[in-house]
Amino acid sequence: MEQASSIYSRIAFFFYLIIFSFSLTECTDKCEETYHFVYYEPVYSTSAEIKAAVSMVEPKPLSDIGRIYFKDGILFINESGKGIHIIDNRNPKNPVPLSFLNIPGNYDLAISDKILYADSYVDLVVFDISDLNRIKEVNRVEHLFNNYTTMGMLVSSGKGILTDWKKTEQVTVDATECNAIYQPWGGILYSGGIAMQADMASSFNTKTAFAPTAGSNSGIGGSMARFTIHGNFLYGLDGSNLDVVDITLTAQPTAKNEIPLSWDVETIFPHGNNLFVGSRTGMYILDIQTPALPKVISQYAHVRSCDPVVVEGDFAYVTLRSGSVCEGFTNQLEVIDISNLNAPAIVKIYPMTNPHGLGIDGGLLFICDGSDGLKAYDANDVLSISENQLAHYKNIDAFDVIPYQHVAMVIGKDGLNQYDYSDIKNIKLISQLPILNQ
Repeated sequence: MEQASSIYSRIAFFFYLIIFSFSLTECTDKCEETYHFVYYEPVYSTSAEIKAAVSMVEPKPLSDIGRIYFKDGILFINESGKGIHIIDNRNPKNPVPLSFLNIPGNYDLAISDKILYADSYVDLVVFDISDLNRIKEVNRVEHLFNNYTTMGMLVSSGKGILTDWKKTEQVTVDATECNAIYQPWGGILYSGGIAMQADMASSFNTKTAFAPTAGSNSGIGGSMARFTIHGNFLYGLDGSNLDVVDITLTAQPTAKNEIPLSWDVETIFPHGNNLFVGSRTGMYILDIQTPALPKVISQYAHVRSCDPVVVEGDFAYVTLRSGSVCEGFTNQLEVIDISNLNAPAIVKIYPMTNPHGLGIDGGLLFICDGSDGLKAYDANDVLSISENQLAHYKNIDAFDVIPYQHVAMVIGKDGLNQYDYSDIKNIKLISQLPILNQ
């Protein structure tokens, strides 16, 4: 299987090179036709400025929702690049916002016991949450995420830490120069910053440009997570690597190892003594029986597409979606037999609209199908999932879901929606926390 995985990896790599070479040719043609770009100047902050901005403030409306995490009745919802909303969800019919934790450059989190771990650009920040009314920073592992990059530029440099892009002016670029430095994401590196053609610049969000490309006391993360905890170890995706952090002393984490994986890894999901890592070209299965030294034991390859994954029993469920970030054209659910971890095999493919996160609980499969809403299926028979749809809520734009103790906590562009599935034949909406226009 390892030989087959290697062959698949090489095929995927050469396929990417072919596509990339075509994209460069296309980019050259564009540069010969137009020379006008919108220039963004990088904005740097000092480490001291970023640290000083960490604070606990009054709750504020949901906005630009990212990752979701649940522990001990409390929901932690990331606001991309800004921090974490803390919500009392012990009564899911009436969720109560408690506070907002300002963390510049935050995109993910994980919790062990009463300690919350969150990224802040290049650092891993450690918070004591034993008293939710007085959350305090207790430690920090500086420069743990040394592979953080954005638009091809290092986030951390001699100038400080890259924290924003300032739109300054239109620039004229020589076609020969453009041909030399045109980037796969559609712009160019130019004069210490980046430049984009006007039509692309109109959709460039400078505030979220830094989003990374998830038997214990830990909580539950969504399928889009790039942080996860297993036993006494925190695992975090950092660029193309998996960072391994020993949290035996929960408030004193120690960086242990950095395991190279692939340039396109995106999500991480723990199951048993294994980690399932989703990438844009496939799913990696890692053995963590020696937790400080995860070992890749197999890889399942698929077409280029975004790829969150969840696991239950002998099956992994993977959603593939298209989009400008994913650079793919496939929208589907794939069911993979993992009874032999060394040889994962596709069982069946189901078409979807634009699936994002997913979750499974006792055979009940939830899929966040983007603008097509939330879908629930009886997945006990993996060969007939589409024939066993239980519910479809079309009036939301769903991003990720955590199903737990008969409550599905769903986040998306509309905010937080929660559904009672204690009666799977009558799944019903029980509460909403909408995103408010600010």
